[in-house]
Amino acid sequence: MSLGVSLVELIVFVVIVSAAVAGVLGALGIATRSSADPMLQKQALAIAEAVLEEAQLMPFTYCDPDDANAATALNTAGCAAAVENPGPEALNVPPTGPVETRSGTVRPYDNVNDYNGFSMGPGITDITGAAITGLGAYTATVSVAGQALGAIPASDSLLIMVTVTGPGNTTVTLHGYRVRYAPNALP
Repeated sequence: MSLGVSLVELIVFVVIVSAAVAGVLGALGIATRSSADPMLQKQALAIAEAVLEEAQLMPFTYCDPDDANAATALNTAGCAAAVENPGPEALNVPPTGPVETRSGTVRPYDNVNDYNGFSMGPGITDITGAAITGLGAYTATVSVAGQALGAIPASDSLLIMVTVTGPGNTTVTLHGYRVRYAPNALP
């Protein structure tokens, strides 16, 4: 009876342990490569949330906020001249004045409807138009459409959809609503 280990047993042991270590290291390698994906997803989600909140915080009026009756109009018939329509408006001065833009200093977005069709990228900018460092690979698009929300008719409720696309085929889409909760809904 011998308590020693033969050379064959030692070689079998080394082969089995080596295979186990190789499996564990392979799993760690896959986990390490995949660990960046949640960061990209979280960044895209943060961008989408910020753009959605920015749009939802805008007024939702019957008239363009530049209209003299925007604060008092109870429907589109109450507008002096400029009914609010989806998308940014041009200044109604012949021939045609500047169009509203998100980061415009002359004609900034002034209503949630102005965000319909808005897109930015590649690269994300803040509300002033300055590029945000590290977000050059992301794009964002916004659509705004009337959508009934329970008993609230589509004329008084907007569905805002923000889609952000980033590196590694990362895509996040958020939906939010903006409701005309007062006759004029100015903030």
